Amino acid sequence: MEYIAYLHKDRKSDYGVSFPDFPGCITAGRTLDEARRLAPEALALHIKGMIEDGEPIPEPSTVDDVAGDPALKGAVAFLVKVDVGERAERFNITARRSQMEEIDRLAEREGLTRSAYMVHAALAKRPSSERNRTRNP
Repeated sequence: MEYIAYLHKDRKSDYGVSFPDFPGCITAGRTLDEARRLAPEALALHIKGMIEDGEPIPEPSTVDDVAGDPALKGAVAFLVKVDVGERAERFNITARRSQMEEIDRLAEREGLTRSAYMVHAALAKRPSSERNRTRNP
């Protein structure tokens, strides 16, 4: 699903991202790109918490729905794709610092979080005969 996000900047603050369909779900970054990159992870974690609490997940608003939203004033709207069907799990890996720095650089270039980049890269390495057996995130 794709949800609308607002990217905004107040004086003396980082770039913020909020979601009109999820009041209270926010993230921020030092740069526009960092804020945009962190948005999918923040939204996914928020939705995960809602699912665990048994709360309903709202249908995405349309651009027409938010056109008159006062929170949009001075902000830029963009879409954030998130998979709400499957629960994500957190895990740790061991790697050299230089490897993690390279992964972070590649992830940023692709506009992905570190986690998303690692999952996509790992799944892309599967033999084509195995790719059709499991669902791609």
